[in-house]
Amino acid sequence: MKKNFYITTPIYYASGRLHIGSSSSTLISDALKRYKKSLGYDTRFMTGLDEHGQKVEKKAASKNLTPKEFTDKLAKNAKDLWAYIDCDYDYFVRTTDENHIKQVQDVFELMLKNDDIYLGSYDGLYCVECETFFSQSEVGEEKLCPECGRPVQNVKEPSYFFRLSKYQDKLLDYINAHPNFIQPEGKKNEVVAFVKQGLQDLSVSRSTFKWGIPIKSDPKHVVYVWVDALFNYLTALNFLNDDKSLYEKYWLNSEVVHVVAKDILRFHAIFWPIFLMSLNIPINFTLFAHNWVLMYGEKMSKSKGNVIFPKTFVERYGVDAFRYYVLREFPVLSDLICTPEDFISRYNTDLVNDFGNLVSRSLSMAEKYFSSSVKRKEIDSEYISDLKNEMNNTIQVFHEDMNSFRVDKALQDINKLVSRTNKLIDETMPWALYKENKMEELEAVIYSLLEAIRVETTLYIPFLVNTTPIIFSSLGVTTGTIKDLVPYETKEFNITKLSSPLFPRENDPKKAIDEIIESMAYELTQEA
Repeated sequence: MKKNFYITTPIYYASGRLHIGSSSSTLISDALKRYKKSLGYDTRFMTGLDEHGQKVEKKAASKNLTPKEFTDKLAKNAKDLWAYIDCDYDYFVRTTDENHIKQVQDVFELMLKNDDIYLGSYDGLYCVECETFFSQSEVGEEKLCPECGRPVQNVKEPSYFFRLSKYQDKLLDYINAHPNFIQPEGKKNEVVAFVKQGLQDLSVSRSTFKWGIPIKSDPKHVVYVWVDALFNYLTALNFLNDDKSLYEKYWLNSEVVHVVAKDILRFHAIFWPIFLMSLNIPINFTLFAHNWVLMYGEKMSKSKGNVIFPKTFVERYGVDAFRYYVLREFPVLSDLICTPEDFISRYNTDLVNDFGNLVSRSLSMAEKYFSSSVKRKEIDSEYISDLKNEMNNTIQVFHEDMNSFRVDKALQDINKLVSRTNKLIDETMPWALYKENKMEELEAVIYSLLEAIRVETTLYIPFLVNTTPIIFSSLGVTTGTIKDLVPYETKEFNITKLSSPLFPRENDPKKAIDEIIESMAYELTQEA
């Protein structure tokens, strides 16, 4: 039976243009989807937009738009961006979709029926920007949101509450019984420590604004945005509709991964599994929480003027260079400090000098020495044997790292193999072999270089989505799959030289940095 794989990004909050920080969650999801698909899985990749809440209502009013007009515009921008950076998602969910609204209303009624929700009154502190309730101890004497640093508001209104405290021990038992439920380990420890402090019942409705999903049995209230948003992972699979085939395939019988940033870890690691417990739905997912992308050490913010939009880099260096940088530096264990200087350095080093140059040199030698046709040759060579072992080892650790969501390490695995391949040129000096007329040994070396490039290109399939087809075509081989990747199985390469460099060198980094910063400033002036 074919295996299934369902991966999701957070649905991004509809308050403005998405930037490189948002792109990181989407790009890792895209890379993991492509990896699993290359292994033969039946894959589904879901992303979308979280469109309700007081913040959206206020932002729309400030632009003289209705909330729906405002979010329609942002939804189009988001879809355009994901297409621009070649993210191959299968479904884009919007929390204003009628299908989503109906199922969330039914969810709320089911929780009421299960006596997990009760009507009370909320009197406390609330951050409109983060759509989050906080205790006095969390905001401190200055009453500042611990997430965004903005002042919180005193809120007093009737509210429905979810009995979060009822499930505290059950959640801890689940986490303990499923040690890989929250990745990486450090994030799991954070969650456990927080839960052990004691969970308070959660306000799950608002009655002081209208932009939300009305509660069916009490339309004066709208559903709290985090109940609304979290259930998108299931409403997108029609889990409460008559046709449950998507739900059965991609939730009940699938590997499920939620990719989120660390600022929404608690919502996904605490609220979401508890909501599923309330409805007796299997907690059939792994939660992968990554850190932030920072600009010069600060979290990106339009108000601070330190935001990088993908267009800034893509227009200059291409989609694959942008994808490579974000995924190679992916912030798993620590925040990524993103700067134009680092981007250009990584681009020139990994893509131009190491991989691009390797491909160009190897194709040129194949054309020069063997008229573009290179057959497999087996000779007794310490250097070739070492390279072959490195290929096999790289494939093994690559799988381990990708299955641990460490795309950054997986790319480092390929980098290491690229370096070893380049080293073979220095060790064997093909030009010297040609002068000495050692053609059999020379063909074995050139074949090994081309075969290593084929292996590397196959492993790059989830990342360099535009470059890999060009290389396969230049090698004269069919596009393979990671599943079937075996070194030294190609019988012959029929070379076509590249018409232009895969990655043109940035020869004037200082000038480029100035122009990138100028482009960043311009992009900030553009409307959401």
